[in-house]
Amino acid sequence: MAKDSLYKYVLALGDDALILGQRLSQWAYRAPFLEEDIALSNISLDMFGRANLLLEYAATLKGNGITADDLAFKRNERQFTNRILFERPNGNFADTMVRQFFLDAFYKLFLQKLTGSKDEQLSAIAQKSIKETAYHFRHSSKWVIRLGVGTAESHTKVQSAIDNLWMFTNELFEMNEIDNEMLQQKIGVDCSSLKQEWIKIIDEVLAEATLKRPENIHMTTGGREGIHTEHLGHLLSDMQYLQRAYPDAKW
Repeated sequence: MAKDSLYKYVLALGDDALILGQRLSQWAYRAPFLEEDIALSNISLDMFGRANLLLEYAATLKGNGITADDLAFKRNERQFTNRILFERPNGNFADTMVRQFFLDAFYKLFLQKLTGSKDEQLSAIAQKSIKETAYHFRHSSKWVIRLGVGTAESHTKVQSAIDNLWMFTNELFEMNEIDNEMLQQKIGVDCSSLKQEWIKIIDEVLAEATLKRPENIHMTTGGREGIHTEHLGHLLSDMQYLQRAYPDAKW
C-alpha cells in the first residue's frame, strides 16, 4: 500500500508538470515578441524535464514494464490527476502570466519543502527544479507588475485574469488521503501549511502592480480525483495524437 501511495503521489506531481509544460508549449511562435517566445519555450522545456523525471520515477514504482511515455500518452482524461489550474487555457498573454505567477509562487514554497523529503529521489528532483523555479517566478512576477502598471488596457486584462483564475487556486493547498499519508511518512509536503506564505507573496506583487486579490468567491477543485474541465480533453487529444494514431511506433 505504501508503494502504491508513493506511486500515486509522484504521478500526480508529474501530471502537474506535464500538463503545464504542454500548455506553455502552445505559445511557441505566438508570443508577443521573439525574446518572450524563447522565454516561454524554455520554461515549457523545464516543465517537460521535470515531468519526465517524475514520470520515470512513477513508472519505476509501478513496474510491469510501464514507461514514462506510457503514463504520458496512454492514459485518458479521468486517469490524470493534475490540479485544474494547470490545465486552464492560455487565453491572452495576461491570462498565461497570471496562471504562471500563481503556480510559480506555489512551487517556490512547495519545492523548498520537498527538498527535505525522506525520499531521496523526490528530494533530488526538488533540488534541481527549485533552481528553475526561481527564474520562472522572477519572470512571471515581473510581467504581472509590468502589465498592472502599464496601460489601462493591460491593467484591465491582468486584473480580469486574476479574477477569473483565483477560483482554481485553493486546490493547490488541499490535502487528500495520499498527501496525508506521504506527509506522515515524511516524504510529502503539507500543502495546507503553505497557503498563508503564498498569499503574502501574491499580495506583495499585486500591491506593486496596483492590482487586487479577489475575496469571498467560490473555489473549484477536483483535479486530484480525476475530475477535470473540458479543456484537459482537448489538450490531451493534441498531446497524445501521434501515439493514438500510430501506437508504439518506432522511429
